[in-house]
Amino acid sequence: MKIIEGGITAALGFKAASTAAGIKYQNRTDMAMVYSNVPCVSAGTFTTNVVKAACVQWDMNIVNTDKPLQAVVINSGIANACTGKEGFDACEATAKGVEEVLSIPYDSVAVASTGVIGMQLPVEKLVEGVKAMAPQLDESLDAGTDASKAIMTTDTVNKEVAVSFEIGGKTVTLGGMSKGSGMIHPNMCTMLAFLGTDLAIEKKLLQKAVSEVVADTFNMITVDGDTSTNDTLLCMANGLAENPVITDEGEDYNTFKEALLYVCETLAKRMAADGEGASKLFEAHIVNAKSKEDAKTLARAIVGSNLSKAAIFGCDANFGRFLCAMGYSGADFDQNDVELFFKSENGQLQVFDKGTPIAFDEEKALEIMKADAVTVFVDMHEGEAEATAWGCDLTYDYVKINADYRS
Repeated sequence: MKIIEGGITAALGFKAASTAAGIKYQNRTDMAMVYSNVPCVSAGTFTTNVVKAACVQWDMNIVNTDKPLQAVVINSGIANACTGKEGFDACEATAKGVEEVLSIPYDSVAVASTGVIGMQLPVEKLVEGVKAMAPQLDESLDAGTDASKAIMTTDTVNKEVAVSFEIGGKTVTLGGMSKGSGMIHPNMCTMLAFLGTDLAIEKKLLQKAVSEVVADTFNMITVDGDTSTNDTLLCMANGLAENPVITDEGEDYNTFKEALLYVCETLAKRMAADGEGASKLFEAHIVNAKSKEDAKTLARAIVGSNLSKAAIFGCDANFGRFLCAMGYSGADFDQNDVELFFKSENGQLQVFDKGTPIAFDEEKALEIMKADAVTVFVDMHEGEAEATAWGCDLTYDYVKINADYRS
């Protein structure tokens, strides 16, 4: 696998465009379109929130059938959630707008929205945005980057990544973009993610790979404990790499899945690091747990604890907060087996050893925790399973951002 430049337009046959449609924001791009030159097989994962946005339900109807997917239209600013029939009408009008300008079936067009819940979308602006973007669709890397910026809300940086790999003597490319900064919590998190690959693969295997990878990446990040109404990940595979079609699990499938894991993990970590008001990435790595489920539960509890997040912000090596979070996580373990370390690019320091605190150098701990990314590393000494979760610190700015989100 090779890490390459680009994002959603990196793979053969994918184009993107963006525009300032004035959906909610003024004087900035707020709509994006992703288009494949040929129909794609698709896979997706969606919010587990019972309150699902109209666009989520629209996309699920596409992904959960054998219908091809060829285009996605995304808007930022208004979420199209809790909007009743008018919200579904907005999805249909957007898709039919694409049908009109690109001559593809409207039911091969996915839609996605992010922003304020409970506001109706201005349908006329959506349709005009589609008409403006269609002639601008471009396969350049810059077009993909611009699209990744158009879908941002409270994000401070755009998020994109791409890789290439070999399957059956053919070079295959996978690229993607995502947005997410607040309302981030499994399963999934307030996030939109769009992946495009020129791989040839059967739909059921694409869905299997996506579902399994999402479980270990996007479902292992948390910023604030809130699960959104709009979470959507869509993966489109158009087959233009002309590799032998992947029809069963094996070496080729594993090669693709490794690439997919890298792309999703990279995007997930960038989202966690860009949490609203965040100043650093906060990682919890659990090793030698009794089971994978326990490892995930423990890791999520550590990064999800407000007290832990506050300690990371304050560079306070108060290990009791992390052990406390582990203790109420629901996973069963013996604290007398546990070792806990703080790690960063500035070094590593053990602070707890099998039930007993260790006298440690506070200045060294401060140096380690001042890094832009801090890891709480925990060895459970009770099995062979491991898992990693990602989050961010809790800062004063988180409240400021969310206190006036609608304005």
